[in-house]
Amino acid sequence: MEVVGEPKAKRCSRCKRDLSPAAFARDRNRRDGLQPQCRECVAEYGAAHYRRRREAAGKTVREKVAVPQGHKRCPDCGEIKSHSEWERNPTSSDGWSSYCRVCRAARNRESYFKRKYGISMTERDAMLAEQFGICCICLAASAEHVDHDHETGRVRGVLCFSCNAALGQFKDQPGVIRRAAAYVEGNVWKPTLVAPGVYQLPS
Repeated sequence: MEVVGEPKAKRCSRCKRDLSPAAFARDRNRRDGLQPQCRECVAEYGAAHYRRRREAAGKTVREKVAVPQGHKRCPDCGEIKSHSEWERNPTSSDGWSSYCRVCRAARNRESYFKRKYGISMTERDAMLAEQFGICCICLAASAEHVDHDHETGRVRGVLCFSCNAALGQFKDQPGVIRRAAAYVEGNVWKPTLVAPGVYQLPS
């Protein structure tokens, strides 16, 4: 149903095209109830203004890329990928996660390292490089597990699974670890009971 008094066409003050009223946003302060510029020109001007402000602030402006239907562009890797490579997110405007599965996993891993160890993946990689990629206890297996002091939180190095698990079994007690080393070397020290629950080892 046509609104009485509404023009059948309106000229955009910017692009000078004669367009239907639907191409213009509403503006109650105008005589015809429509903005002087069409929606397309308003959006274009807004994008240009946004770009100028970002560039003036020294920030990168992401180029707008045409994305085929059923696909989405990941802002992290910059690749356009099929929806099959994204996780669902019902709270987002398009129903998909902000980042593709690969980038999302990497970001989650980075967040985990920061949260648990207080270091970044780059710092972890630097430690691995210093150790030549091998466990700094057994000097044989590949280093894969970050080891840290459970009391202070200080990261000590990167260990293989076995050595990391062994420290956990010994509860990070240097005395116990030294006695274990002596035991393996053939020095079996038998403790002497000096009080209930208190044992003394030979010097």
